[in-house]
Formats: sequence, structure tokens, C-alpha cells
Amino acid sequence: MEQAQLQRAAKTAALPDVQAVFALCADEMAAVNSLIRSNLGSEVVLIRQIAEYIIGSGGKRLRPMLVVLAARACGYAPASTGPQHQVTLAAVIEFIHTATLLHDDVVDESDLRRGQESAHAIWGNAASVLVGDFLYSRAFQMMVDVDSMRVMGVLSNATNMIAEGEVEQLLNMRDPEVSEERYFSVIEKKTAKLFEAACQLGAVLAGRKDLEEPMAAFGRELGVAFQVTDDILDYTADAATLGKNAGDDLAEGKPTLPLILCRATLQGRSRELLDESIRQGDSSRLDEVVGLIRDSGALQISCDMARSRADSALSALGSLPESDWKDALSALAHYSVSRQH
Repeated sequence: MEQAQLQRAAKTAALPDVQAVFALCADEMAAVNSLIRSNLGSEVVLIRQIAEYIIGSGGKRLRPMLVVLAARACGYAPASTGPQHQVTLAAVIEFIHTATLLHDDVVDESDLRRGQESAHAIWGNAASVLVGDFLYSRAFQMMVDVDSMRVMGVLSNATNMIAEGEVEQLLNMRDPEVSEERYFSVIEKKTAKLFEAACQLGAVLAGRKDLEEPMAAFGRELGVAFQVTDDILDYTADAATLGKNAGDDLAEGKPTLPLILCRATLQGRSRELLDESIRQGDSSRLDEVVGLIRDSGALQISCDMARSRADSALSALGSLPESDWKDALSALAHYSVSRQH
């Protein structure tokens, strides 16, 4: 193995050190953040307030970062004085993601988002939904600037699929008999589809049609691993670390993978307790439910499933040339299943 490959392998083995990933694309992400803020403008004061509140509330900016990393990993190299399409599309992805968060919190009746009050808890449901619509429409205004029907196709398909996933999740709410198949259908559409689109856009920008499917597969598998880990953390992390209330999924009557796997092992009174908690959206007996989940081995099985999807994501990177950008994508795959929030 060449020295450069050895160095890259050593860096990957030391992962997840996501700070190195952030540093690698810091300049471009600074441009993304600047573009995001410059496109929040509206003559309607309430729109500016709510949009700035949720976009400025933190978050990892993981999805827009994937656009930048994927584009660079696929060989996209914009001229320093020309259009920075990777920056534009990264901002578009963040606007779409933020719109889904606003809508999610209304549907889920969540009071916390990223460790602070959710927008709907402050301004109400109607304002949150309508500002979410504003962000969606602004995202499509911005993507027109890239002047690519392929980009429009990828993003319009993604937003439509996300909406399908939202409706599927609504149908699953308070239903204790949700299957693994139904669960994965929701997260592949609702969460993973935007990861998939972000990564596929990198290949589109680079003009590498041959890399579109591998990059889409990477994003899809990464997104599933990320969401399964999120659902595990809902039963293992505290609110201060998680940025939302622990047990929120149960309180929303949302059957996620740990609950589904646990329920399959239960019978009698224990299953009745779990089923009733899901039907009622009742987290008052969260400690008992967490005890059942831990005793059932569901958390470990969920972790194994998440790692398997992260491994699939890593395998999809095999078509990419060796580079620091590829290493950064590998780092995010490792990080998706090792993070604590």
C-alpha cells in the first residue's frame, strides 16, 4: 500500500473524528451558511423570525455538507470566480430539511427541537406549517439558478418521496402492530431520501453519471443508519444530550425499531403494557418500557442493523477515487452509528 493510502487508512481507522470532516469543508460550509441567511429574506416579518429561529438554532448541517463532500469526491471543481453550484444545492437541501422539521414538529406535537422550544410551541401550528411551505418554495426558486433539469428531477422526486414517508408515518402512529417492513419504508422515504439526493447531486454536478447510483446508494444507506441510531438514542440518551425529550417517540405513539423488536419478544402483561403505551402515546411508564427494551436485546439488535447499513454505505464508496473527500464520507458513515446525539 502506498504511503498516501496508508495515511488515509490510518485517518479512517481513527474515526469518527468528525471535526476533521468539518474542517475539510469549512470554507464551503461558511459560504453555504451565508447563502442560507441571505435567502431568508421576506417582507413578512413572521417568516423571517421563524425561519431564522429554526435555521439559526444549530444542527450539524450534515445533509448540506454531504452535497459539498460528494461533489468534491466525485471530482467537481468549480472555478473560483464562477458559480458555486455545490454551495447553492447544499443550501437548497438545508431549506428542504428545515421545512420538514417545521412540519414534523406540528404533526408530532414536539415541544423541543435541538434543545430549545420548537417553532410551533412558540408561534403555533399554522405559522409553522406556512413558513415550512415558504422554505420549500424558496428552495425550488434557488435550485432553478443551477439551470439543470437533472438537478430538478432529483430534488422534485426526493421532496415527493419525503411527503409519502410523512403520510406513511402518520398512518403508523399509535399502531403497536407496525412491522419492521413498514418502519423501514418510512425512514427510507422520510429521512434517507434527502441523504440520498444530497449525495447523488454531488455526482450530477461532477457530470459523473456513472457515479450517480453509487452515491445515491451511499446516501440512502447512511440515512437509514443515521435514523436507526436516532431511534436508539431516544431510549438511551437524556434530553440535554439529545436535544429533545428522551422518550418522545413513545409519547408520540411512534413505533420505532427498538419498540418493534422488543414487542416481538413479549407476551402477556408486558406486551399489553407496551401496546397500551403506543396506542395512548403515553410515556409516563417510560422507565418500565425502557427496561423491557433493554431486557429483550432490542437495542443491541438495532445497533447491529444500523452498523450493517453503515457498512453498506461504506461499500458503495468503492467506485470513488481515493481522496480526502472520500475519506470524509467514510468518516460520516462511521460517525452515523457511534454518535451520542
